[in-house]
Amino acid sequence: MKIAILGYGNLAKGVESAVRQNKDMELKYVFTRRDPAGVKVNTDGVIVKSVDEILNYKQDIDVLVICGGSATDLPEMTPKYAKDFNVIDSFDTHARIPEHFANVDKAAKENGHTALISCGWDPGMFSLLRLYGNAILPEGQDYTFWGKGVSQGHSDAIRRVKGVKNGKQYTIPVQSALESVRNGENPTLTTRQKHTRECFVVAEEGADLAQIEHDIKTMPNYFDEYDTTVHFISEEEFNRDHKEIPHGGFVFRSGVTGFDKEHKHVIEYSLKLDSNPEFTASVLLAYARAIFRLNNEGVTGCKTVFDIAPAYLTPLSGEEIRAHLL
Repeated sequence: MKIAILGYGNLAKGVESAVRQNKDMELKYVFTRRDPAGVKVNTDGVIVKSVDEILNYKQDIDVLVICGGSATDLPEMTPKYAKDFNVIDSFDTHARIPEHFANVDKAAKENGHTALISCGWDPGMFSLLRLYGNAILPEGQDYTFWGKGVSQGHSDAIRRVKGVKNGKQYTIPVQSALESVRNGENPTLTTRQKHTRECFVVAEEGADLAQIEHDIKTMPNYFDEYDTTVHFISEEEFNRDHKEIPHGGFVFRSGVTGFDKEHKHVIEYSLKLDSNPEFTASVLLAYARAIFRLNNEGVTGCKTVFDIAPAYLTPLSGEEIRAHLL
């Protein structure tokens, strides 16, 4: 498989490093909105080009991994490039997924391409576990907790606020709520009762700090439904204390079985990630393999992780996965 990356931020670097662990893939191109001469990649032989030239290379790309932000990049970029490439993205604004899916599906079908959106660990792996839990325990309740960790999408949204030079956002589960779910107590929790959000912001010189704080805390789909704390720090503090990008979280399905519903069950799935973008990138490449295979079979349009059979994710043969993984 010949892989190309659009963008070269943290997620794209994660894709670049993950390609090395997938023997059936080769990274051919990095396309950037910056001056290509200023973009130095970590892999010998990879060609860096301006995104303005991307259509010149479409015959030499099996899957284009689009590494943009969900706030403004992906809603525009994924439908645009789905017309000419098999594409995959990590769009994570949950409330806008149906709209994004419809736009990408229409674009991908125009010229017979295959796309997959909202791929990563949430949405992505956690989405699958929610579906499995619902199917297995139909009488029950879902709970998802994220963190403690850095949300790339929320951090990107912070950095787009006027007056912000740099920023990072940590999502933190409310521990009492987490333990209540784990104990099978089936609490009814509001969004605000499950998580808090903590933001560390480097402001531009002379910026209105009160306005920045207001703009962050009232941002729809990101912060308006949460107790959010905004800390203003120096660039030196930011570089010293907030370089890493850890994350993780928990998915629970709590349900009952039995003629009298006398037996309780709790399904728990958890992730603890040293690097959010590198893990997300690894998920993206597994699903890139799947959409490449589906496109070769003549399947077109947009897909999500719900549509992909697990056997399409692995380079192993059906015989191998039956013998060793079943």
